[in-house]
Amino acid sequence: MDENVKRIDRRDFINSALRISVGIAVGSIGGVLLARTSKDDMVWQLDPAKCVQCGRCATSCVLTPSAVKCVHVYNMCGYCDLCGGYFRPEAKNLTTAAENQLCPTAAIERKYIEDPFFEYHINEDLCIGCGKCVEGCGSFGNGSMQLQVRHDLCVNCNQCAIARDCPADAFSRVSRESPYIFKGFSTDETT
Repeated sequence: MDENVKRIDRRDFINSALRISVGIAVGSIGGVLLARTSKDDMVWQLDPAKCVQCGRCATSCVLTPSAVKCVHVYNMCGYCDLCGGYFRPEAKNLTTAAENQLCPTAAIERKYIEDPFFEYHINEDLCIGCGKCVEGCGSFGNGSMQLQVRHDLCVNCNQCAIARDCPADAFSRVSRESPYIFKGFSTDETT
């Protein structure tokens, strides 16, 4: 037998295998914890300044209805009698009749305040995130209706299906500490 070849006895082999196994286990646990921590610190959000109201938020989300909902930034709203986010552009009468409403699910509720002011509320249970009201509000009004990912509904997919399908690249990961992005205004007064 060659004297340069070192014999490994069973005790050394078991000790070496045990050390390698523990090292791999600790590394794997550390990797899983790091991935979970970074995932939990970041959430998906839509930047309304980039949003083009394509309607894919309503159809691409893994949830039905979508976790993307219209929010109303009340401090920006003019409480218009003729709301571009509520009424169809071709509406003949300014009534709450279904044929005059822009929202396909009647998720926007209109409430009279005083002449000529109305307040608009979004019923999130009915909102599908199609963006039709947001497009109407932005083209005729001041843009107080905006789409946002509602984090109480979102499952925070690792690869958001809406983000993947978004033609305007409006979705990004943002800190859980400041998850909402509003176009033209910064407030907590949204519904």
